[in-house]
Amino acid sequence: MDYKDTLLMPKTAFKMRGGLVNKEPKMQQHWEDIDLYNKKLELNKGNTPFVLHDGPPYANGNLHMGHALNKIIKDFINRNKQMQGYYTPYVPGWDTHGLPIEQALTNKGVDRKSMTIEEFRNKCIEFANSQIDIQRDGFKRMGIDGEWDNPYLTYKPEFEASQVRVLKDMVSKGLIYKGKKPIYWSPTSESSLAEAELEYQDKKSPSIYVSFKVKDGKDTVDAGVNFVIWTTTPWTIPSNLALAVHKNLNYVQFNYDGEEYIVAEDLLDTFAEEVEFDKEQITRTKEFKGSELEYITASHPLFDRESLVVLGDHVTTEAGTGVVHTAPGHGDDDFKVGQQYGLDVLSPVDHKGVFTDEAGKYEGLFYDDANKVISEDLKEAGALLKLSFYTHSYPHDWRTKKPVIFRATPQWFASIEGVREDILNSLMETKFQVEWNRKRMYNMIKNRGDWVISRQRVWGVPLPFFYGENGEEIIDADVLEHVATLFEEHGSNIWFEWDAKDLLPEGFTHESAPNGVFTKETDIMDVWFDSGSTHRGVLDYRENLTYPADLYFEGSDQYRGWFNSSLITSVATKGHSPYKELLSHGFVMDGQGKKMSKSLGNVILPTKVMQQMGADIIRLWVMSSDFQEDVRVSDDILKQVSEVYRKIRNTFRFLLGNVNDFNPAENNVAYEDLYEVDKYMYNRFNELKTFMLDAYDRYDYVTMYQTVQNFINVDLSNFYLDYGKDILYIEAEDAPIRRSLQTVLYKILKELNLVLAPVLVHTAEEIYEHTPHTEKESVHLEHFPEREETDAALIDKWQKFMMVRDDVYKALESARNEKTIGKSLDAKVTLTQPLDFNLDDIRGNLEQFFIVSQVEVADSVEGGTEYEVVTVKVEHADGERCDRCWNYSTADSIVNGEDDICPRCREVVDAK
Repeated sequence: MDYKDTLLMPKTAFKMRGGLVNKEPKMQQHWEDIDLYNKKLELNKGNTPFVLHDGPPYANGNLHMGHALNKIIKDFINRNKQMQGYYTPYVPGWDTHGLPIEQALTNKGVDRKSMTIEEFRNKCIEFANSQIDIQRDGFKRMGIDGEWDNPYLTYKPEFEASQVRVLKDMVSKGLIYKGKKPIYWSPTSESSLAEAELEYQDKKSPSIYVSFKVKDGKDTVDAGVNFVIWTTTPWTIPSNLALAVHKNLNYVQFNYDGEEYIVAEDLLDTFAEEVEFDKEQITRTKEFKGSELEYITASHPLFDRESLVVLGDHVTTEAGTGVVHTAPGHGDDDFKVGQQYGLDVLSPVDHKGVFTDEAGKYEGLFYDDANKVISEDLKEAGALLKLSFYTHSYPHDWRTKKPVIFRATPQWFASIEGVREDILNSLMETKFQVEWNRKRMYNMIKNRGDWVISRQRVWGVPLPFFYGENGEEIIDADVLEHVATLFEEHGSNIWFEWDAKDLLPEGFTHESAPNGVFTKETDIMDVWFDSGSTHRGVLDYRENLTYPADLYFEGSDQYRGWFNSSLITSVATKGHSPYKELLSHGFVMDGQGKKMSKSLGNVILPTKVMQQMGADIIRLWVMSSDFQEDVRVSDDILKQVSEVYRKIRNTFRFLLGNVNDFNPAENNVAYEDLYEVDKYMYNRFNELKTFMLDAYDRYDYVTMYQTVQNFINVDLSNFYLDYGKDILYIEAEDAPIRRSLQTVLYKILKELNLVLAPVLVHTAEEIYEHTPHTEKESVHLEHFPEREETDAALIDKWQKFMMVRDDVYKALESARNEKTIGKSLDAKVTLTQPLDFNLDDIRGNLEQFFIVSQVEVADSVEGGTEYEVVTVKVEHADGERCDRCWNYSTADSIVNGEDDICPRCREVVDAK
């Protein structure tokens, strides 16, 4: 007789091979057809909302793995919260304004100068929409759920209007002003830059020491004595108006080679080494306190004017001479000290970085080219003490990758000083997963200067200010509200299409325009003001969202970007943070930890991975990543992840195959009636489940990844499922031991799938479709299983048994190597009792637990091997092998050849 037909072998249509590349798009189409996203919202309607506000990616370029990391983690969070029962609307958005789109159009051959501003802006909208479509398709292909048919876009009229209203509220509080002060300026972009638009790269710069001869020493310093400054920007020397010293520092005057010089005493030795003065020939002649030097004047070495000695707290002895070259038009500290002393804000450099006529003989020179010429002139004037070069980290334009300069220009500013304390207080009330990030952002705000909100471009939201006939700016909240209403109705292109009088409220008058003639501001708003206004344009604007958001989550670079600008505008207009919690992720690197670039050939595109492996592999990779640090990805890493996926999938296939004849409504065994080993696994799984659900709340996906792998590999594959095969296949269908085991298998199948559903969205749906006796239309319409208490004592007892089992397995492996046995069922095992518990307390069949044919427990084992907890001896099993279960039996019927199967199998077969 062929006993195969009497075995209860696994049965399931769930395939071993994932086939994700073909299955996932069909599944996504099905979800769209049944409107799954809105069904999930309807399921939890009226429940506590959870709103993760999407930080807008820029609408330009193909998606990269950083996009995938960001959006997939957001999807994990939203799906986790939805399955907990929260109402979780998710509105994705895009940042659409700014220079990159202008540059992209230029690169595509669009001639900006041959068309009107309105025509060019419409081209920008067309291009942005084309990029949005590409990126949206990519995000949807990753299985990310949200309102994709109704995202927020920063160029939309309703959003632009809300942004102007944020500006209006800040105007109402006196936080917006126009002024001339030094800002980061990109000569290559011909525009001001925010700090968030800077990248730091190495740059080779000239380093010069320059002497300024005292003209009027105020009866403290003799005329002709030289103050010495050090600078790495020779091109700013024409803009020098002062020399700054610290009031509390000691300064020394010394003679060298017939000349008298003044430097900070603490820097004298270093200075001498740098300019190659022989220290033996230096003679000190006088000493001064910095405060004694205030208001002394020195002659500018290149121009017929004076440089005033001023006091500045920013002066240090970290480098240089302790006398700081001060050009109020080219430095923040310089500007501040210049304002205290009534100095001009001289900045003789135009928007292209070229010297103007205010620079005298240097007019027409590009600032960087002027370094050499100015250094030569200083040498000729006898003022250059030393010229050298050094490489240092220097701010560059993040778009053009070219160096930026500090340049004073008339700009619009948002006052940080006016709301700084409120912002800092709101940060202290915000939840951070990593306390260091709170401190990091706190220090950013604490030390931040006023925010330059104007940009000299055309693709963006206009700064809707007007000027009177005398050039005076008109800062009026009511006017801004009027313009916002116009933008909402007509879009912001009207700013460039309509005359100023048509944009102003009817009958508007102002003292600066007695003849009623007004002009418009031509600058646009900083794009960080765009994205920083999304709390108003999205959270406040959409009925199904809440303000403040529960969570903002973006890359770690956004602490000085979106997190920062959103916080400022929200606190300034609403009095509190736009987010209750802040979370960030690191950057995606290649397998060696290097930045990805086309030139290195190490770029991995998510679209390619999805075409080759499927979206669930990328999602599992995200789960495997410690995202709060920089994460790595490579072909090898993705192959490792796909192996883990295969193991997870095959484990679920085993579970599905072995509950095909199990109906929980009819066959479920009550907990108290379960066999003890099943109670152990029931509790062990509950322990895992609670850990996983808690880890979701901590955003600790990498530990979840490791823990679920360990559970599948160790608890299930290496023990419970291996142990269970003998019962599942051999026993009678309704045998109590089999139904007890199936009860736990079904629980693990269903609940583990639910717990993994936010991560493996497609695979979880496929598993759910193949799970017998499910009730919902989709796994994503289920809620998480409830947390359950665990029997810690039972788990501890069985963990001790697992140590015994490990020793037995070591002995079996040794016996296999020695050819004593082949398969483990060929074995008879004799072992001692462990010291800390009794094997008799393990209720169950030791033969099944060890997967051997015979087990004996003895006080001592002659000829055995001592392992960690027990001594074990392995021999070949006694009796004859059963042709059905392959266990060896010593029953008379099989030993005497009366039967070819053991009594247990005979009972099952005869019953059939």
